[in-house]
Parts: sequence; structure tokens; C-alpha cells
Amino acid sequence: MTPERKLYDDLKKKTHGIIWNRIENLSIPGMPDVLGYNANRKFFTVELKVAKSNKVKFSPHQIAFHKSHPENTFILLKTHGQCVLKLVPGSEIHDLRTKGHGKIFTVAVSWEGIQTTFDNIF
Repeated sequence: MTPERKLYDDLKKKTHGIIWNRIENLSIPGMPDVLGYNANRKFFTVELKVAKSNKVKFSPHQIAFHKSHPENTFILLKTHGQCVLKLVPGSEIHDLRTKGHGKIFTVAVSWEGIQTTFDNIF
């Protein structure tokens, strides 16, 4: 099982009341990994990333997607060694790519915070 697949499985187990759809899409480059739908009837996307160091790699298509869709898009990042969890707004993708995950704005750093963030999307 790949690290991102494990992160997706954890996301499904640790968040409740959200309908998750994994997007296996090779025809739309840059499309995030997961589509979520909350109790407020709002869709949002989540790009899953597992980083082995402070640097986080993104394709040019992923960067373009998040820059052109700054609302209700997120990057869920898990660090490999320290098992740190961070939920980052998609609009922060440039800083995440250039500064690394140690110096970026996060909206949540725990499963409870992630659940609250997704529940409160209106």
C-alpha cells in the first residue's frame, strides 16, 4: 500500500459525516486526489501528500489547479518520519512548495481539527 493510499484510508476512518470519493483521473492533470461532500451540501477537494523531508513536490498541473481554484481546496500533508499532520489551504500551494511545510499557514494539525474544518465549509 502506498503512503498516500494509507493517508486516504486514515482520512476516511478519522472523519465522519463526509462522503469521500477518490479520484483516479489521468485525463485531467492536476486534479486533486479526493472529492469530499459535507453535511452542508458543499463539495471540496483534498490533495494528499506524504513528505519525507521539509520539501513537498507538486506537478505544474497541481499548482495551476490550486491557483485557479483557491476556495474549498486543501492539501492534506503527512510527514513520513515524525508523523506530523497538516491541513493546508490550496491557496498556499506556492508557499508550501517554495518554503516547505515547516513555515506555512495551516488550518488544522489534528484529525479533530481537520474534521471541524471540513464540517464548517459553507
